[in-house]
Amino acid sequence: MSPAASVRDCHHADLAKVPALTLGFWIIKILATTLGETAGDTVTMSMNLGYLAGTGIFAALLALALTAQIRANRFHPFLFWTVIVATTTVGTTLADLCDRSLGIGYLGGSTLLFALLTVTLFAWHRSLGSVSIKRLDTRTAEIFYWITILFSQTLGTALGDWVADPETGWGFGYGGGAALFGAGLLVVVGLYFWTRTSRTALFWAAFILTRPLGATVGDYLDKPVADGGLALSRYAASGALVVCMLMLVVLLPQRAERLEHVAHD
Repeated sequence: MSPAASVRDCHHADLAKVPALTLGFWIIKILATTLGETAGDTVTMSMNLGYLAGTGIFAALLALALTAQIRANRFHPFLFWTVIVATTTVGTTLADLCDRSLGIGYLGGSTLLFALLTVTLFAWHRSLGSVSIKRLDTRTAEIFYWITILFSQTLGTALGDWVADPETGWGFGYGGGAALFGAGLLVVVGLYFWTRTSRTALFWAAFILTRPLGATVGDYLDKPVADGGLALSRYAASGALVVCMLMLVVLLPQRAERLEHVAHD
């Protein structure tokens, strides 16, 4: 192996396959979660394929993208965000399947998904001692990370619908729901800058909160005016969000998160 190749391998070993947590990351993440809502509704409602078929389609796409992500040896921005969008679309259709088709309602769906998310985080921490993205230095950690992402995206969809729905939920409406979850994010930002709260805990809190924020914004864009939405075309809204995401991924800095290796005896 040449000295140059050795230097590159050492450099890649110090970097995770996920992006650093910049402002650009969170902007793209919110766009991705909004796209997950509009794209999921496009397939299940506009195309009239239903929640089960929609979940199957997006789960297959997620499996392909996630396989490529896990096999990659370094951070690829477009691949990473493709997997994130896939988890949001699966989360949208899966949450709707649980809440509506299975008949367990928003409370039942949110409780089930919160339990799954909690169990995953507990198992991850119990197995590896950390749930920080700065410790994604093994295949096992990566798998736990993506399972957690999927459950958080699905939970976020259920929470967004529960808060916004005027009939069977809390009745905040789409705009009110977006404002509520946006306020929650501001609280997390305040804790980040003015307290010593665990950065890992704040990351996961923010990651979870951006999903219902995106869900309520997505519903606001494409739901009927009578229901409090703008009644925009789901196809057009999804297309516009894809274009915005692509532009931001290209234009905003996309560097890999630096790992914190822990020495083992």
